[in-house]
Amino acid sequence: MIAAGKIETPAWAADAPTQRLFAALGARGIAARFVGGCVRNALLGKAADDLDLAVDKPPGTVMHALEAAGIKVVPTGLKHGTVTAIADSRVFELTTLRRDVETDGRRAVVAFTDDWLEDASRRDFTFNALYADPDGTLYDPFDGRADLAAGRVRFIGDPEARIAEDRLRVLRFFRFHAWYGRPPLDGPSYQACARNAASLGGLSGERVRKELLRTLEAAAAPDALEAMREAGVLDRWLPEYVGPVRLRALIAREDRPDGLRRLAAVLPVGADAAAIGKRLRLSTQEGLRLAVMVAPEPETDIAGGPRAWREGIYRLGTGLYIDRLLLAVEASGDWRAALALARRWPPPELPVSGGDALRLGLRPGPEVGKLVAAVERWWIAGDFAADRPACLAELERLARAA
Repeated sequence: MIAAGKIETPAWAADAPTQRLFAALGARGIAARFVGGCVRNALLGKAADDLDLAVDKPPGTVMHALEAAGIKVVPTGLKHGTVTAIADSRVFELTTLRRDVETDGRRAVVAFTDDWLEDASRRDFTFNALYADPDGTLYDPFDGRADLAAGRVRFIGDPEARIAEDRLRVLRFFRFHAWYGRPPLDGPSYQACARNAASLGGLSGERVRKELLRTLEAAAAPDALEAMREAGVLDRWLPEYVGPVRLRALIAREDRPDGLRRLAAVLPVGADAAAIGKRLRLSTQEGLRLAVMVAPEPETDIAGGPRAWREGIYRLGTGLYIDRLLLAVEASGDWRAALALARRWPPPELPVSGGDALRLGLRPGPEVGKLVAAVERWWIAGDFAADRPACLAELERLARAA
């Protein structure tokens, strides 16, 4: 592979952990280069999320070389040629150069190679096939640097062939466009995705969930989802999609992206969260959170002021109240003040319990719960001002009146 110039060396490419890793590999004749996202982000002047390397020797050889240098190695994916190295607390993922032997649209059988161009050719998009040496020497076999600068997400070679190797690449196309692209979408790539939209049903819910939520976390998520809808990509996995209006409003309000909350913003109020959670393999906690976010009730009373805000925070809990506040269709008035209150006011615990009712001589049963609930309503109506003695007195009063 021929060098294509140099880039400014990122700090992580020249520091002690990296030097130690490359020295260990070089001592055993193993060539290694940074690849993919860390190189792409270096070109954009962004921090690297992960440090991925491509190496030209089999994983067993790589492991022996690193272990001989005292570097911890974890065999995270030997079948696919991947090991994880930890040097001075820095984590690196090293994958042997590969070529596809067999693909079925979901997974690939690979063979190891020492051909850098062959490895690059099996990757998805041009700017994900960028390689760099620690000194900043860049290798760019498919003009990915120019595509990155132009905001163009483009498949390597024939888009149909790349998609046939892994159907998930249809979703990845829109995800990368949301993060790195600019209008218009690359025509041949988009058209291939649209032609293959109907084939996405064979993917696993876990893989779709990951791509969808990462797409939603991007600033350009509304436009990306509209393009996905037009291409028919959402038909199988998110047929409930209602458009980007609420999503755009949510993005303008939130101070950090939250993929699950943004998912709720593109669903109709009252959507079947259980069915969506099952389809996308959401965790139990994610499914419950989504259900609260899309539920018609309780209404978020922003106009009611601090008293209403505190009641909402108490009933839902801080996190879910913030979710519903940011998702409110008409977040007019002092929603920023409500948000600030939610972040600084810890909801208190009801000062009395069923045990207090039993100590008054009541028998165990549903009436105990009703009395405690009545005290709770009285306590909330008083804006949580009543302390334990006052709540006990109210409990006793209600018990005597029962």
